[in-house]
Amino acid sequence: MEQIKLNHYTGEINQEIRITGSKSESNRLLILQQRYPNLKIENLSNSDDSNLMLKALASKEGVINIGHAGTTMRFLTSLLATKEGSDVILTGSGRMKERPIGILVDALRTLGADITYVENDGFAPLRIKGTKLKGGAVRINGNVSSQYISSLLLVAPSLEQGITLTFEGAITSVPYIQMTLGLLNELGIESSFEGQVIRVQPKERIADTLVTVESDWSSASYYYSLVALSESGKISLSAYKEKSLQGDAVLELLYRQFGVKSTFVNNTLTLEKETGFENPSLVEFDLIKAPDIAQTIAVTCFGMGIACNLTGLHTLKIKETDRLVALEQELTKLGADIRVTNESLHLEAATKINKDVVIATYQDHRMAMAFAPLLLKTSILIDEYKVVSKSYPTFWDDFSNFQTN
Repeated sequence: MEQIKLNHYTGEINQEIRITGSKSESNRLLILQQRYPNLKIENLSNSDDSNLMLKALASKEGVINIGHAGTTMRFLTSLLATKEGSDVILTGSGRMKERPIGILVDALRTLGADITYVENDGFAPLRIKGTKLKGGAVRINGNVSSQYISSLLLVAPSLEQGITLTFEGAITSVPYIQMTLGLLNELGIESSFEGQVIRVQPKERIADTLVTVESDWSSASYYYSLVALSESGKISLSAYKEKSLQGDAVLELLYRQFGVKSTFVNNTLTLEKETGFENPSLVEFDLIKAPDIAQTIAVTCFGMGIACNLTGLHTLKIKETDRLVALEQELTKLGADIRVTNESLHLEAATKINKDVVIATYQDHRMAMAFAPLLLKTSILIDEYKVVSKSYPTFWDDFSNFQTN
């Protein structure tokens, strides 16, 4: 197993870093570009997920394997279902075959899609025969992954009747749904989100459009953590918008509780540790709208000796790994007193941090990056560290500034 050792860093934190475009925005725009080839995209993500999306979209093969890329799996399922005359088997890694997709398949079948399960009902691989879907009304549980919902919304403009999507029960991950609708709006596609109903109107053509992808806020979270764990850190990140479509932009608000001040000047986001900041004894966050930053926040709290209660995390059970169990196991190695349920994490304030612990990553890019800022507190080792390429291929290059004193 390949490892990287992060030595305890006690030097200055003062850097300028440019982060790749958001893979969430990039992959949505790449799907839309299939329908509207006069859409031009700048600052496209260089992540594995976006490269896999590009490769899959260009594929002429009868089998498309998307590896660990969950977004690519969900988005391609709907796109291929609407691609008249195609007949493709869509598959992925062993872990991808364990991640449920039945809710999306059922919704597409309601619209007339021809999709069958190759192995196990409710899971990839899928055989998808593309056909002309009229669209219309579909119902879906509100508490499912937003990727299922965005997958439907992205193909909605290409359907004769568009889509009227009605949610049953409470809706989770609303920011990611709003991101999708915001991108549709940028292309001049009419939509509405009122109460439990989303409507997307059909649109045959769009005007020539250039969209610049904002840098990834999830990737910014690791620098928020680094500054929080520092005494007087300052990091400038580009390119970020003060009014962002990304749900993880809530970092700016949440990390105020860790003494991190955020300022925006000309799409540059500067993070700075407040002088004389006193740690709270406990923080409590409902992350139902931004679950992808849970790992970063949990590690920040542990490193700062702050107790935390994090809720709204039920979707973490079906990510690249079961992220709640993974956090419990790896933080426990470091000396944490931690307890998790199926939807929450509860951490007691740490009094010590074990050194030279090997952090397992479970083929999960966010596990590797979330633990890296702890080098300000101790020396650690990260297993399978190259997994970061899934979302942030240059992470270790950018982080190398903090590995020598």
